[in-house]
Amino acid sequence: MKSPKELSSKLCRQWEYADNRENRLLDQNNAWPVVLSIGSPSANMILNQLDDVKQHVEQWRKVKVGHVVWEPKNYRATAVAVDIPTQWIINDANEWIDAANNQSVRNEYDTLAFFTAQTDCMFHSLLIRNRSLWRKKDKNQVVQATRLAMTLEPGYADGKPLRLLPTQGIDTKFFERHTQLVTALLDVRYDGEVSKIGLETFLGALTNSDHWLLVMDLDNTLLPFQKQRVRSSELRTIGLPCDRLLIVENESCQHQIPLLPHTIAVLGTGFDLGWTDGHWLQHKQVGYWGDIDTWGLHLLATARNKIKHLDALLMTNDIYNRYVSMAVPEPVTAGSQIPNGLNENEQLLYSRLLKTLNGRLEQEFLPEPVIRDAILAWGKRQFVTIRDLYHQ
Repeated sequence: MKSPKELSSKLCRQWEYADNRENRLLDQNNAWPVVLSIGSPSANMILNQLDDVKQHVEQWRKVKVGHVVWEPKNYRATAVAVDIPTQWIINDANEWIDAANNQSVRNEYDTLAFFTAQTDCMFHSLLIRNRSLWRKKDKNQVVQATRLAMTLEPGYADGKPLRLLPTQGIDTKFFERHTQLVTALLDVRYDGEVSKIGLETFLGALTNSDHWLLVMDLDNTLLPFQKQRVRSSELRTIGLPCDRLLIVENESCQHQIPLLPHTIAVLGTGFDLGWTDGHWLQHKQVGYWGDIDTWGLHLLATARNKIKHLDALLMTNDIYNRYVSMAVPEPVTAGSQIPNGLNENEQLLYSRLLKTLNGRLEQEFLPEPVIRDAILAWGKRQFVTIRDLYHQ
């Protein structure tokens, strides 16, 4: 037999599990009711511990939260059936918190109720599951961070330090105090990319630290090493000794890229594309290869807005149609507005992906022969710079 106090403690412990909090606070239709088994006294207890059983029954008669299920039980030691509490049914989140009867749980529940009322629904799961992000913070500051996260985009800082961003109501120390929280919130919007490269790099802010990109010599004679790490800030000002540069969104594709004369590849760029406004890139043949999803096309547009002559590789409707069986859902899209920088066919593909259930075809899942042929074909294209035309 379980007493009300024991089951209250159990409900309190259940609050500590992120899955329980998320399911019961967000999935009202499927998470409730929660049924807790109380148990019934044995015949031996009725015979030898009748006072304890009476006390147990009386404790449950005093419970006013939820619904206690009573069932008549027949015992040899009693002349008539005895009503015994067998289940405690908790019908919703409010009853759960009341039944847990714990002030700490109550305080956290009230805070989460405040967050869900004041913040965009896309952040609710994060805040419910990850209490460490806000436990020691002023709840109004947390709400302010969520509103800030809704306004921030790749390159938003435009080279300025984070503390100098012109954001209403945000003081110069806000990012310093809430870096982890803002990063986690932006990860929700940008599918985990922000934590991969760092908040400052994502926002294009002036920073003492730097994101390191993988540079591969596809010629095998252009660099001292076949692979090396280079800080993205250095790539902005220091040109690479090649005629062609291939920009690749994900580093995981490095083993699928063929050798190509006069060519260097920069991999794992993701949202870190601020360096592509380096002047030296205007005199190179530049290709871009990324995922076929709304974010991949968004990044393609970002790069092309900096490098007008940039070629997109393997990011077409045809490629998507051929390998759609390997496509998966895109957890968070880049938004309904088509980004500037896409050509007409890419715009149509972007619109299609927004309406498609499986709108993400990750680049590393393409067959290696297809990747090889596309990159080698790109390498055979004739590229003429404005400088070349001037000297003709």
